[in-house]
Amino acid sequence: MLFSLVVFGALSLLTPLLTRLIGRRVFLVIALLPAAVFGWLLTLLPEIVAGGVVTERVEWIQALDVSLAFRLDGLALLLSLVVTGVGALVLAYCTWYFRDDEPALGRFAALLLAFAGVMLGLVTSDDVYVMFMFWEATSVLSYLLIGHYTGRRESRGAALQALTVTTFGGLAMLVGLVLLTVEGGTTSIAELVANPVTGVAGEWGIALVLIGAISKSALVPFNFWLPAAMAAPTPVSAYLHAAAMVKAGVYLVARLAPGYADLEVWHPIVIALGGLTMLVGGWRALRQYDLKLLLAHGTVSQLGFLVLVTGFGTRDAALAGVALLTAHALFKSALFLVVGIVDHAAGTRDWRKLSGLGRRMPVVATIGFVAAASMAGVPPLLGFVAKEGVFTSLLEAGTATADGGPAAGWGWLALVLAFLGSVLTVAYSVRFVWGAFWTRPNCAPTPLHREPAMVAASPAVLAAASLVAAFTITLIEPLYTSYADELPGPEEYHLALWHGLEPALWLSLAVFALGALLVWGRAKVARMQASLPPLIDSGRGYLGVVSAIDRFAAAVTTAIQYRGLPGYLGMIVLVFIGGLGVSALVNTAWPGSVRLWDYPAQPFLALVMGIAAIAAAIVKQRMTAVLLVSVTGYGLVLIFGMSGAPDLALTQALVETIVLVVFVLVMRRLPKQIATTHPPVHRLGRALIGALAGTVMGVIGFIALGARTAPDIVDGLAERALEAHGTNIVNVMLVDLRAWDTLGEISVLVAVATGVASLIFVSGRTGGAPRLDERPDRRNRLRPVPETASSIGGARPRLADVEGESDAAAEAAATRQTWLLAGRTLSPRRRSILIEVLVRLLFHPAIVVSVFLLFVGHNAPGGGFAGGLLAGLALVARYLAGGRYELGEAAPVDAGHLLGTGLLLAAGTATSSLFFGLAVFESSWFETEVPLLGTISIGTSTLFDIGVYLVVVGLVLDILRSLGAEVDRQQEENELEQNGAETEVRA
Repeated sequence: MLFSLVVFGALSLLTPLLTRLIGRRVFLVIALLPAAVFGWLLTLLPEIVAGGVVTERVEWIQALDVSLAFRLDGLALLLSLVVTGVGALVLAYCTWYFRDDEPALGRFAALLLAFAGVMLGLVTSDDVYVMFMFWEATSVLSYLLIGHYTGRRESRGAALQALTVTTFGGLAMLVGLVLLTVEGGTTSIAELVANPVTGVAGEWGIALVLIGAISKSALVPFNFWLPAAMAAPTPVSAYLHAAAMVKAGVYLVARLAPGYADLEVWHPIVIALGGLTMLVGGWRALRQYDLKLLLAHGTVSQLGFLVLVTGFGTRDAALAGVALLTAHALFKSALFLVVGIVDHAAGTRDWRKLSGLGRRMPVVATIGFVAAASMAGVPPLLGFVAKEGVFTSLLEAGTATADGGPAAGWGWLALVLAFLGSVLTVAYSVRFVWGAFWTRPNCAPTPLHREPAMVAASPAVLAAASLVAAFTITLIEPLYTSYADELPGPEEYHLALWHGLEPALWLSLAVFALGALLVWGRAKVARMQASLPPLIDSGRGYLGVVSAIDRFAAAVTTAIQYRGLPGYLGMIVLVFIGGLGVSALVNTAWPGSVRLWDYPAQPFLALVMGIAAIAAAIVKQRMTAVLLVSVTGYGLVLIFGMSGAPDLALTQALVETIVLVVFVLVMRRLPKQIATTHPPVHRLGRALIGALAGTVMGVIGFIALGARTAPDIVDGLAERALEAHGTNIVNVMLVDLRAWDTLGEISVLVAVATGVASLIFVSGRTGGAPRLDERPDRRNRLRPVPETASSIGGARPRLADVEGESDAAAEAAATRQTWLLAGRTLSPRRRSILIEVLVRLLFHPAIVVSVFLLFVGHNAPGGGFAGGLLAGLALVARYLAGGRYELGEAAPVDAGHLLGTGLLLAAGTATSSLFFGLAVFESSWFETEVPLLGTISIGTSTLFDIGVYLVVVGLVLDILRSLGAEVDRQQEENELEQNGAETEVRA
């Protein structure tokens, strides 16, 4: 099982590449994997039916008793067959459903295959936390699949809605799982079911788990997200929203029923909500004109039916429930695929515009009729067999005493709800067939596009399976009974096409009669539906909650930030003063003595820094203020260096330099004078806030000196650093002992880079820092950019720019035979040959030194952060010397790739150790003797540090391209527009 999941993941990663090679035929290739797993699962049938269980277990996180445990019993095998069998058919269907020019086809195929693997992991997992990981993965993948058409607003909204609802339900379920596992003392699902948790913890735990189940299976009040998800492509609806994902909640209910169906909280949730959902979904299906929405609301109704039956808690109900689950997977996925064919052929799913399709598409119409008949419970189809079993089991429960199972009242209530819901099912099944394939009077035949004959193969197989399964039910039933026998009740009832003239048959006939009556009086039913208000419309409630949150957030933002950035910062500082100021007042841990300085230079440095800070607040020039602020930063560099912290001093110096450059880049778009447009107000108040903040911070620092009550941790750091194969305690802490902190910090850096780039590259990540061969004029790569031509007036046209002439220097540059390439694109008045030559000479040594700092950081001052900052400064120098084309030549890589690779490498070192039974971030080393170099030790912490290095370099490069190169490009365009306007005026 674990091997199958690994193969699913690996093939999903390769699928986009395969799509580029073979186009939409990739679906046939990847469909072979679920088909092969389906065949392998069939070989396990004899063992499972005989009462055996197939298990696999790999220890994972031992401290939490979490393991990669998988278990195949009757229920898991049934769901696995559904997931892989229907999945293979849906993937094959995609071959003829999509066209080669479908946008993002490779991504879609990869996601759909990955979803099949995740669902397989979900239904076979025996560890609750591993199962929860797969559970949440289905939500993420469904979000991506529903939102496949990213250009459509409805697709994005539906995807976000589905993700929000199922994720919040999943979080509630996680709390319930924690309660059950802590109280039960195990994370094994099988053990939790065999030895159920009772009492308050059991009641609350199972209630929270059921919230997650009903949110995933779209029961009331979470039923609104499933119809909205019909914005997804039809194969997604057929697989995720009919056969797979929405079955996850039903599966969880069925899995827990043998152990927890007797809890007081169980039946009110399972039966009441399941029955109510069946009625609400069926009632709304009768109002739909869109065939896909009709099936979506019908799916909601059927999911309520499935939860009601599988969670009822008796052996016969469980037997009928798993049969109904199989029937639903077959007929509903077939119906969705049929709708996809009709939509492609007719160009619409609105059955008011469809007429005569049955005669011209007889094969598709036959498939749709058979599948709809199974949904309505018409014999001789599997839907009829399952529904008759449901009626029989609920009748038995209703007539039984309370000692024989659930209370008789629950049995009768469930029977009434199931009967009424089945009547609605018959009515909307007829509505579907009549709407899709009937010939309407006074309506011209709908024009059709020719569809490939093979597109009907998959739904034909599914519809045929509904028919064949009904006649071979005695062969299939042992798989169902291997699960159903786990629940209490007599083992006498068997599924069959014919049980004689029993009460369940008369109930089925009554269902057909009342369903036909609804169809006959459909006009009156429609008028009645239109006159009734939507009593249960949780979709509006969802939108209301989201709108209320948006309004509240807007109100809070307005209240806090109404004075702009100064007001926003003032609010933050006031909260800081109030919170820590009160804590300081009630503090009792004051230092016993005061030491004013550690060395004579320290008070002098503090005085200089203080003067610079005060001066920065009162000067008028922006550049002067930035330089004065930098004085405080470089003062810290000296303090760190003199205090025996070379790592901190090196990092602080590099950070301060980078920050200074960023400030300078930003200030190019700001006035030279501070507050030239809006003079500052409330000067006294601002000064008071600043003084209080400084005072509180000073007091907090003073208190911290006397607050220590435990031994100094420094005493044990040296030994722990040696255990981590390092002698630089600071770097060892960053990449080993406190690697979680560093991972969080570089994640923030990635977010910062993304945010800055998003603000600058508003409409798309174009422009920035291109290479010379990416300029518009590729014939002559050194043709001056607009600012160096006559539009600026500072450059002399070169021979290469004059028609019929040549320029040897330009030709040599085009073939990379000159040294200073990109600098030639600058205006002479903005260019310094001396600086360009100096930067070029120092650039590569700086990169070498940065790599040196990276690899020696574990034993000497340096590390990934310091090395990355030095490499970033080298890029800064290249940009400042030669402009944006010089930056493109220096770093012809995408900053996003560096950021992503670095974060992936750092996070990978955290998770990779888990697969070897180690703790998160537990280090491993590889040591070897190398001639001349001596002992070389490379560990996972080194790989982590390389990830940090890449993230820092990517951050600097992204900021340079955003705040530097892109701003340059925008200025060039503005100057061109201004010069063009001036030229027009002169003309």
